[in-house]
Amino acid sequence: MSIVLPSLPTGAEGPVVKAKVTTPVRRPIEPVGRYFLSHATRTLRGHTWSEYEKLEAENNVTAVEENVDDDIGDEDQDEELLEHDPRDWKTADLYAVLGLSKLRWRATEDQIRRAHRKSVLKHHPDKKSASGGLDQDGFFKIIQKAFEVMLDPVKRRQFDSVDENADVKPPSPKSQYDFIDAWAPVFEAEGRFSKTQPVPSLGTMDSTKEEVEGFYGFWGKFDSWKTFEFKDDDVPDDTANRDHKRYIERKNVSNRKKLKQEDNKRVIALIERAYSEDPRIKMFKDEAKKEKERKKWEKEAGSRKAAEEAAAKKAAEEEAAKKAAEEAASAKLTGKKAKEAAKNAKKKQKRSIRGCGKDADYFGDAGKASDVDADLDLIVDKLDDVQLADVAAKVTGVDAAGVKSAISAAADELAGAGKLDKSFLKYFS
Repeated sequence: MSIVLPSLPTGAEGPVVKAKVTTPVRRPIEPVGRYFLSHATRTLRGHTWSEYEKLEAENNVTAVEENVDDDIGDEDQDEELLEHDPRDWKTADLYAVLGLSKLRWRATEDQIRRAHRKSVLKHHPDKKSASGGLDQDGFFKIIQKAFEVMLDPVKRRQFDSVDENADVKPPSPKSQYDFIDAWAPVFEAEGRFSKTQPVPSLGTMDSTKEEVEGFYGFWGKFDSWKTFEFKDDDVPDDTANRDHKRYIERKNVSNRKKLKQEDNKRVIALIERAYSEDPRIKMFKDEAKKEKERKKWEKEAGSRKAAEEAAAKKAAEEEAAKKAAEEAASAKLTGKKAKEAAKNAKKKQKRSIRGCGKDADYFGDAGKASDVDADLDLIVDKLDDVQLADVAAKVTGVDAAGVKSAISAAADELAGAGKLDKSFLKYFS
């Protein structure tokens, strides 16, 4: 294919040669690629973009063999989805658009193609026009967008990350339910986001202590590939206002980070709740407690002095508790100002601890900023008032190494007291 340059307009001056021009070499130029072929096809046939997309959809349909015995893609879409604005296609349920709302992230590429074929045959604008309906192709455009997303592994992962219709909600905290039957589907749904596969199962009521601890240990260090690019605001292609473009990009990055942190907190809360409601954990603790009491009783059996000391200790504890209660009641009467001052001091201490990671530049490991912030939130929530004041004092006015050491020591103390399971920590574990 040869390229002939157009002649200069009348009155235009030709190029001025400033140096010796090298001998020209004639080289063939061959336009290739699917985008050139698409452009050539539209140009030669005089098609518009809309017409070309419809033809491409029909070609994709004919490339897939029909299986009349398969019900993939046969489900009906509701009126709200059929009337969805194609300009706002990102907010539509793309699996329901293709009739795959039951399979969702489990759908294979072959199932997606077959479902797309049926959707195109059912909702093609030409078919609607022939049946006397209005020539509207809004939902058809959404079908094409859904098909494009589902066949792109990266885009499909981005959509799966925000597909709330695939999530399984945990049981109501106040309801009566079978723990295994209620929670197994929840962890199965969450496990699809794990970078480490396979994900251990919840097990049964007969699972051993090692198996149950291994399960919660895995989820305590759960590493999710979940991403939130699908919720980004569209960055304008117009480069005339670069500042606005950079603003949108920065806003998207900030929003992704915020959503990721919120999702990490949600998963941690989910695991903590399951752990606290797991009857097997309670059973293991009761057995350990009984064994400890049995050994203690055997050691102290027949010792009157030990019994008297225990009774005296109990009486002292009761007296101390009574005295503490009286002091607390007395302190309560000191007035609203003292109470507000203590409350404000506690808030300040929490802010100091939560912000110490950021103030210390995340200990030179900014890539794990979200893990550091999540761990600090979890540790702060477990500290009592005395520990809170002590840790806040230790992280104030010290370098990054001192801050990290103080937080690690606090985590160890909480773990030793049974207030915190360190397997839930990602950075200070």
